[in-house]
Amino acid sequence: MEIRLRSEDTERQILSPQACLSSATRGRETPEEECAVRTAFQRDRDRIIHSKAFRRLKHKTQVFTIPEGDHYRTRLTHTLEVAQIARTVARALRLNEDLTEAVALAHDLGHTPFGHAGEDALNEVYTPGFQHNFQSLRVVDVLEVGRGLNLTWEVRDGIVNHTGPVRPATLEGQIVKIADRVAYINHDIDDAIRGGILTVEQLPEKCLEELGRTHRERINTMVLDLIHTNWNRSGMVGMSPDIQAATDHLRNFLFERVYIGSDAKKEEAKARHVVQRLFYYFNRNPENLPGEYLERARSGDVERVVCDYIAGMTDRFAIRIFQKYFLPLPWVD
Repeated sequence: MEIRLRSEDTERQILSPQACLSSATRGRETPEEECAVRTAFQRDRDRIIHSKAFRRLKHKTQVFTIPEGDHYRTRLTHTLEVAQIARTVARALRLNEDLTEAVALAHDLGHTPFGHAGEDALNEVYTPGFQHNFQSLRVVDVLEVGRGLNLTWEVRDGIVNHTGPVRPATLEGQIVKIADRVAYINHDIDDAIRGGILTVEQLPEKCLEELGRTHRERINTMVLDLIHTNWNRSGMVGMSPDIQAATDHLRNFLFERVYIGSDAKKEEAKARHVVQRLFYYFNRNPENLPGEYLERARSGDVERVVCDYIAGMTDRFAIRIFQKYFLPLPWVD
């Protein structure tokens, strides 16, 4: 008996009736021969981990632009924390861990350099608009390895709907959507305290009473509430009203004190300038795009290709390309 078939049989035996079984996937855009060892969702997870877009997340901003300290989060460490939280919840609810992990690992693949500042900058200048969740889907559908990763429908649905008003179709995808928020609320507080932007005493007292006074306690409260609130429910995933209200309050506090106008964001205007100048430059000079992008630009929408190129840049690469085209270089004999 193939190992994959045994794994699929194990899923049917141990997972919740509400779980998304890998054997019941709605499939891939391009049909493929099944792997003898891995389930469909395990293959998706492996493809994501081995992708170039996943590796680039290690040099993309989470909150602090181009962080120099060893312990500030990057987009990659954020992704790993989301995956850990989401897997814990999925395991406790007997949902499909492999699907959950695949969605979590891929949800931010389309994020720009300089975090949401870069996203906003591209959204302002790219006529159709730019949102990182749709770009993440584009990465796995089109850009990675020149033809996309051909992921399953369930993983793709979880990626594109991890943010915004639409709820993912699977419970696993819904868990990732909430785990994303749990992760960034808590690790952004941790980084803001480390960076001297906040002190523990400044955090809303009502939230501390409800959720906990330490990083560990707050995550534990949110995760356990998410598990217990959904243990006997079906159809959707969510927190209890009190914990959800405290979580939302803490998130709003971060927008007021960290995400908008704080010292953590003092370089954002420069970051936006870099992204937009590069966008305008490459639209006027597409011949300077690297080979794979140049070929696509010759046969398609130049603005779309330029947007793809810039969105894929790391913070440091965007700065290096900006220096190349907009700053004087020293003369070398």
